[in-house]
Amino acid sequence: MKNYNYYMTGAITLGISTAIISLLARWITANTILSSPEALIKYGLVGSIGYSFMGAVALLLFGMISLRIRTSYPNLRTIGDLFQVRLHKDGYYILSAIVLFLGLDSLFMQAIGASVLFELLLGVPVWISLLFFFLYTFLFAGIGGMKWIHRLEGPALIFIFSAIIFIPMFFFIGEGATNIYQGIRLLHPYLLFTNNQEAFYFAATAMLIGFGQMISDRATWQRLYLIDIKKVRMSFYLTALIWCTIPLALGGMLMIVIYDQSFAETYSLLFELVKKIKPLFLSAIFFLFCFSTISSTMNAELHATTVHFVRNIQHKIRPDMSDKQLHKASYQFSALILFVLLILAHFYNFDALQFLFFFGTLYAALVPVMLIIVLSKRKISRLLPYAAPIAAIAVHISPLVSGPLLTIWWSFLISLIISFSSMLFAKRELFSD
Repeated sequence: MKNYNYYMTGAITLGISTAIISLLARWITANTILSSPEALIKYGLVGSIGYSFMGAVALLLFGMISLRIRTSYPNLRTIGDLFQVRLHKDGYYILSAIVLFLGLDSLFMQAIGASVLFELLLGVPVWISLLFFFLYTFLFAGIGGMKWIHRLEGPALIFIFSAIIFIPMFFFIGEGATNIYQGIRLLHPYLLFTNNQEAFYFAATAMLIGFGQMISDRATWQRLYLIDIKKVRMSFYLTALIWCTIPLALGGMLMIVIYDQSFAETYSLLFELVKKIKPLFLSAIFFLFCFSTISSTMNAELHATTVHFVRNIQHKIRPDMSDKQLHKASYQFSALILFVLLILAHFYNFDALQFLFFFGTLYAALVPVMLIIVLSKRKISRLLPYAAPIAAIAVHISPLVSGPLLTIWWSFLISLIISFSSMLFAKRELFSD
């Protein structure tokens, strides 16, 4: 049996093209598909365009500090390794637990997204489609590890970009771009309203959440250390440029659905889109697009969350674990996660944007904490890791803060104040290890 590092990294080094493929496969998610209709309908074209820049800005900002991370911490492999190097024992476990919790939250969101999309596309009982999908995920990500994930990312990107190119092109040529625009202007003129302050506020908030997701994401940190160090920054920049086209293309697909009719609710737009795609070739491409989007994200998330738990939490508690035991623990943990998700997906549903905003308070609170850990050359205060949970909890229990967007910004500001205040007294520790 190969050592655990092989399971974690696949013994691969990514160049610019392969790094872009890997990062896109991680960040084109089921949430992208499900949230795009909501962003378009609630905030119009300005909101949809702003949402498309959410991931792009996050990738750009992370790209700016990526080379600093690689040169300052050349021997790391995961975000948990960074915590071990920079933090005290209690802070290490606090942030490791938060990152694990956010990983499980992201997996839950992908599972619910998969259940919604498979129900729309396949018309079979959800538990059947999810069972086969989770078995596929377990085999290739839970057991196969990074090597097999990397092999599947290229074909997934081919299907994704085939859909966002051919489907809008087919309809805009067949129906006429002018007819579609006039239909939107007649039936849904509010979508074209550009002087929408709330939409700009939404876009700015989405970018803050996106950066919080990016800088605390286990899978992105894994890929950061797989990329050739000379190509790290450019890989993130080019990925950002390409990523922002995906939500815009999805918005274009939704325009095809609503230019000549009204709609009941946002999820129905995806169903109407499926019904409008008549040619079997395009229907197959759209199905492969959805499957590739969901599977590539689930594979990356499951593997990264499993590695984080086994390597940075379980192995920290039991440092005598052998490679065989680490592999076995990874298989068991990934299987347990998928089994729990299979059960939860039957009982829960969510509004994609509301769910993102609810956990967005924690993502926003992590931004100043993570930036200080990464960029500061000073000894890290023992109090710093506590800033994120304190800020996220405070805004949820405070009666003075209301509204999802305002809550996220207050969480960021509270965490920022606590973080900088704690660093002023970084040399004064409450107690020693």
